[in-house]
Amino acid sequence: MFKKMKKQARKAFLLSIVACTTFSFSSGVMAKEMKTQPTSYQTVTEIEDWGPAITKVIVDLGRPVPVKSVTTDTFDVNVKISDPRLAQPLLNQGERKVTKAYVSDKNGKPAKATGKYVVLEMEFGPNVPLSTAMNYDWQKTGFNDWTDNEYTITQQKAIATPAGKISGLTIDTFSGGVRELVDEFSTGEATYGDVTLTYADFEPKKDNKKNPLVIWLHGAGEGGTDPTIPISGNKAVNWASDDIQSYFGGAYVLAPQTPTFWMDGETGFGDGTSKYEDALMSLIEDYVSNNKDIDTDRIYIGGDSNGGYMTMLMIRDYPEYFAAAIPTCEALADTLITNEQIEDMKNVPTWFVTAANDPVVDVNQYTVPTYERLVEAGAPNVHLSLFDNVVDTSGLYKNDDGTPYEYNGHWSWIYVYNNDVKTTIDGKEITLMEWLANQSK
Repeated sequence: MFKKMKKQARKAFLLSIVACTTFSFSSGVMAKEMKTQPTSYQTVTEIEDWGPAITKVIVDLGRPVPVKSVTTDTFDVNVKISDPRLAQPLLNQGERKVTKAYVSDKNGKPAKATGKYVVLEMEFGPNVPLSTAMNYDWQKTGFNDWTDNEYTITQQKAIATPAGKISGLTIDTFSGGVRELVDEFSTGEATYGDVTLTYADFEPKKDNKKNPLVIWLHGAGEGGTDPTIPISGNKAVNWASDDIQSYFGGAYVLAPQTPTFWMDGETGFGDGTSKYEDALMSLIEDYVSNNKDIDTDRIYIGGDSNGGYMTMLMIRDYPEYFAAAIPTCEALADTLITNEQIEDMKNVPTWFVTAANDPVVDVNQYTVPTYERLVEAGAPNVHLSLFDNVVDTSGLYKNDDGTPYEYNGHWSWIYVYNNDVKTTIDGKEITLMEWLANQSK
């Protein structure tokens, strides 16, 4: 009996040693510092009402980690923003506020169990300068351009994994970026005589039917030779969004770009002509010819500011070609339009959009008198949306007093891209996109 108890005690003692050893080994593994493969980050840019903003970074950690192993406090995110065109390139630098963090796949989709990537969503807005991805060079070129945004992502808290912990990471290697919607456009260029125009274009899915074409002409700040600028300097890229495309059942979008300004005239700036007009019309005709499924009875043209000026010239000189026009804060002085030209333009369905407090284009010298002359001439389908000012309609951005955030009064194109323009026709309220999609020669 004594020997049997002694044997059992010895067995229990040995088991306790094994258990303690196993526990110590496991604890050691959990505390082990894990090495990772080379790390890097990608940026995600979204085009907002005020222009492009970097809204998140996708960090490649170099090895898988469990979901819920990161929080908004795991990493600090710092950015240095510069514009190499400037004599003093540095525009801004500082720490960005992380609003959300989660483990993901390489495309930023939330992971279900583990993932090698972490998405860090960051605060952005019209008054958050560290989120910007584009700069307007008002001193030298007068154009917008993409900025250089250099991120440094520094780990502040360890990440626990079954194999050990990851800590002390500093990620500053840029591995590329995604520009949402912008990347769905193609780009190209065409030369006619001594004029070369670049362009961005969007093609709808092939559906064995005719599709309309929307031509959008950029403002003064989007000239140059990078055709992604005209669709990104403001929210023109939204013509390719699912929401707006749904009104047309799928539409082609063509966004031509001038190397200077549409308002560069034959005798002077904004003289009622454009040295790019012939080339622009040739580009449009070639584009239509090369895309056989474009419905030639549903070709629409519009533009903002400088592009609104060019829109007016096109419907003045080619009134039979376009099914409708949407000049926005247009810059063709009413005094430059003859009564004969009003007669030429009056049968083109046209919807003007502008704001009364526009500090760049005085509506009482441009849009309003032209609209009134068209009405007086008997234009059967002409409309004017004259806003008091330009404010945020999303409800996301507010002033300190709680009122909607107010933009520059010249930016009435914001209402167009968001389809926030409405009127009543035959007793029924209709939005700009509904109206446009219904127009046909």
